[in-house]
Amino acid sequence: MARKAIIQRKTKETNIKVSLNLDGRGNYKINTSMPFVDHMLSLMAKHGHMDLNVAAKGDTDIDYHHLMEDLGIVMGDAIKKALGSKVRIRRYGEALTPMDESLAQIALDLSGRPFLVYKVKLPKGHALVRKLELSLFEDFFRALSNRAGMNLHIIFLYGRDPHHIIEALFKGFGRALRMAVEKHPRAKGVPSTKGKL
Repeated sequence: MARKAIIQRKTKETNIKVSLNLDGRGNYKINTSMPFVDHMLSLMAKHGHMDLNVAAKGDTDIDYHHLMEDLGIVMGDAIKKALGSKVRIRRYGEALTPMDESLAQIALDLSGRPFLVYKVKLPKGHALVRKLELSLFEDFFRALSNRAGMNLHIIFLYGRDPHHIIEALFKGFGRALRMAVEKHPRAKGVPSTKGKL
């Protein structure tokens, strides 16, 4: 049975709908009104072998913060709902992902206990991509980890180009999530001595 979720969230600041299939083929249709974010979410879906549709708009005439954070909220809700009871999942995922001169390390645990470690220091003079503040990706991942109940460590090891750096993060996150949500062929129940995640 496919693990799917459809989440819609509408506030005075944003309107977001996400459809997620964790057992997909890497198909995606993304429109957030932020082309760079569309590109990153597409990479995450493709390399995570998940089907992802995102339609999002917000008060970007003010700034991008509300939309970025709310995207993380809705993505986290979708992941949590699609996971369901977490029976037989591997729970842990990791990825060491290069993108040309950049290298990123991602580790995550679908423990139900949210925590974000975000060690991404961009090279000086590279704080923006097409007017989008790259620091907002930390807000995105914090909201996602909080709502998904995910312990998430994102570490940028080295690199020069800001596009490549963020791309390595999203490809790595997709790969690590794919590993964590996979069902272990010999497992029974949930992967915890507590009997619950």
